[in-house]
Amino acid sequence: MSTEIELITHVLCPYVQRSVIVLQEKNISYRRTDIDLANKPDWFLELSPLGKVPVLVTDKRHSLFESAVICEYLNEITPGSLHPEDAFERAEHRAWIEFGSGLLNRIAQLYNAPTREAFDNVRKTLTDLFRQLEARLAEGPYFSGETFRMIDAVYGPIFRYFDVLDSVLDLDVFHNVPKTQAWRTHLKTREAVRRAVSDDYPERLLAFVRKRDSYLSKQMVDASADPV
Repeated sequence: MSTEIELITHVLCPYVQRSVIVLQEKNISYRRTDIDLANKPDWFLELSPLGKVPVLVTDKRHSLFESAVICEYLNEITPGSLHPEDAFERAEHRAWIEFGSGLLNRIAQLYNAPTREAFDNVRKTLTDLFRQLEARLAEGPYFSGETFRMIDAVYGPIFRYFDVLDSVLDLDVFHNVPKTQAWRTHLKTREAVRRAVSDDYPERLLAFVRKRDSYLSKQMVDASADPV
């Protein structure tokens, strides 16, 4: 591609991760610029009307915001497609992508829940949502079979949260969902999924959650203080 691509990012953002995965799966050269969302530079606010990442910038200084829009654009400007050919299946994938965005909202509620009751309520909701997802999954190894699709780029970052958080405190949200578990395990071996974050991502995420002053953050601090 002759157009220079720059992706404005934050190191922990799952929506950034899905954009990075698509960039890598489509073999698009790009430059990544991380910013501090707590101290957003003026030039970023000019590019991102919502003040959120990711933002994709071309050499013409045109910018796109919202990860779903960015991923669709990257898919359309390169050969091949990360979507199914069948129109209904393609639409269904997009519906489950929205479902995935809802899961991310619930995960944020989980690590921000102030009390055990609130935490347990969100955890139960997540468990129920993963059971709904399980009922739709094909035999794998990906969402709808043998081929990696856009929807797989969306769920890789979702599962990564649990890969990290479960290493400290078992959140126990994957009850009787063997296909979901198998999908989760397979996705984290995909090179584009692995490379969507820095090597120190787990430490950064754990540090971020510990600062939330939430029920989960307190449990994590207590767990790390327990003698081995």
